[in-house]
Amino acid sequence: MPSQSRRDALKKIATASGIILLSPAALIAAPPKRKDRLGIALVGLGYYSTDLLAPALQQTKHCYLAGIVTGTPAKAEAWKKKYNIPDKNIYNYDTFDSIANNSDIDVIYVVLPPSMHREYVIRAANAGKHVWCEKPMAMNVKECQDMIDACRKNKRSLAIGYRLQHEPNTQEWRSIVQKQSLGKVKKVTCAAGYRDNRTDHWKQKKEMGGGVLYDMGVYAIQGARLGTAMEPIAVVSATTSTTRPEIYKNGLDETTVATLEFPGGVLADIKTSFGENINFLDITCEKGDIKVEPYSAYNGQKANSPLGQIQHPYQVPYQQAKQMDDDAQTIMAGKPMPVPGEEGLRDIKVVEAIYRSAATKQRVSI
Repeated sequence: MPSQSRRDALKKIATASGIILLSPAALIAAPPKRKDRLGIALVGLGYYSTDLLAPALQQTKHCYLAGIVTGTPAKAEAWKKKYNIPDKNIYNYDTFDSIANNSDIDVIYVVLPPSMHREYVIRAANAGKHVWCEKPMAMNVKECQDMIDACRKNKRSLAIGYRLQHEPNTQEWRSIVQKQSLGKVKKVTCAAGYRDNRTDHWKQKKEMGGGVLYDMGVYAIQGARLGTAMEPIAVVSATTSTTRPEIYKNGLDETTVATLEFPGGVLADIKTSFGENINFLDITCEKGDIKVEPYSAYNGQKANSPLGQIQHPYQVPYQQAKQMDDDAQTIMAGKPMPVPGEEGLRDIKVVEAIYRSAATKQRVSI
């Protein structure tokens, strides 16, 4: 049969059987369209999601509120109306895993008590989604590593919600430290805390990740680590205490103080409390001091040093918006996260060492 006749015959067979003959190039699936913005699903609709993250997602340029996960039907209905969230993007904790089939959602932001972080970060990664997780990262170092491993196995990004590492005042004083513009750091003092009068929140429940060191204490630890631009090698001493044992029960810490040792003999004194309002960071350098106060407030930081004042003004919830935009852009660019899971793990290593030092009244190496 002549070649032209063969082609005509094949065309008739294909038409009759409903098959369309395609060129080899046409058989290759078209690459997925690159998104301009990533869809975010918030897991846990407590204060931080309601008052800060959701409003921040109305300001972001590179991501948006696409879905929610909640165990409270009334919250689901209220958020659906307020933010125009489609029914198909609303999940509860039983239906959570089916989020894997939802192309609207690119990132799952875990905003739950610390005791639930490991489970939902791993489930989110197994669902094929990138993951953002609030601090403290987890209850212990092993849980942190499990979360990192799950995201790595699924080739998904993992970021920890350290908003301060994204805000401009912190970035500016960190640059001074890192470049040794005032010489080497000699000592750091950092305090982070507020008067918490709640009695039945997860922060007052040990099994859920309560205690001040896990929550506000992580800010103080970050202040010491970022303020020295080094990692601590030991906890020299530590004490935990409470003035309200009816609230902070069974050894749960309302206030913790500790001294951390860094390479070169540099010391950092930190304090954190749910009993008093404290919020500052002092970095003593060879050529002068950097004083940051407030150090970790939502409504902005202010720093002074011999090099001048550092104060980039902004309105709440700027920090959270910038954090999420930074992380979304990083994902879309296929780059390593600026504040990855390993950063959260480093802080939990220090938390565990502080608790051991407080319990044993001894120096504990990290």
